[in-house]
Amino acid sequence: MPELHRIYRRSFIGSACAALAHAADSEPVIDIHQHTNYSGRTDEQLLAHQKTMGITKTVLLPAGSKYGLAVGAGGNDTVVALARAHPGEYFFFANELPDIPEAKTVIEKYLKAGAIGIGEQKFHVDSDSKPMQLIADIARDHKVPVLMHFQHDTYNLGFERFYRLLDQYPDVNFIGHAQTWWGNIDKNYQQTVMYPTGPVTPGGITDRLLSDYPNIYGDLSAGSGLNALLRDEEHAREFLRRHQDKLLYGSDCNDSAGEGKACSGSQQLAAVRRLSLGPEATHKMLYGNAERLLKIA
Repeated sequence: MPELHRIYRRSFIGSACAALAHAADSEPVIDIHQHTNYSGRTDEQLLAHQKTMGITKTVLLPAGSKYGLAVGAGGNDTVVALARAHPGEYFFFANELPDIPEAKTVIEKYLKAGAIGIGEQKFHVDSDSKPMQLIADIARDHKVPVLMHFQHDTYNLGFERFYRLLDQYPDVNFIGHAQTWWGNIDKNYQQTVMYPTGPVTPGGITDRLLSDYPNIYGDLSAGSGLNALLRDEEHAREFLRRHQDKLLYGSDCNDSAGEGKACSGSQQLAAVRRLSLGPEATHKMLYGNAERLLKIA
């Protein structure tokens, strides 16, 4: 990912200055995308990381029972334990592989235990498949959103067909995330390129979904979300303006620093603040939209 690292380096000084300008602010931030045991990071390191970033509330996304989301992320029991140790500050989703017999039983168990969503769904299934319809059925019955990781030929396959699930489940809210989701803000996106560079042509699949479907939202997290803003800042400003009611801040970074060039989450905070239309739009993306969608008190 040399191109992405170069983008980070170029933007770091500006992002750091923007972060310092907002350091004294007391604006609340909901981080909708973090993991326990992320690449071996301890709970104590995660707590310190979130505090350094200035996060008010954190949503923990568990792995499934047979797959650690490719980063060794902790499962359902680990996110429940951390959230219960820090009530009102940490919240959790429920998760399980969608194509195994116990999926419904496991997910509903943790929804009944207090999970506020399902995900991160990051598994090798078609995005409009029967297993994903099962996940949508559960989400509809429990009135919670589903967070999906789209990665070409790897996770939630056939992104171009995902609209079918949105059509079939208009009462279920979905949250899009990851490389293929963010690459497709560009109408000219080449699906095999995970971290595209250069100017963005508006009108890609993701752009259209956010405009046309009230039940799809965007998770700004990870290197893919940061890259989507920094590769073409003129486009990013207009994109954030246009979709300010549909975008949610998330970090999804596995570092222990919580600041600086090692932490994509802190860089994304700075980028949103710098490129946003203004304080009202910034508040929506950093807090308000997540508070409303996830029903976080």
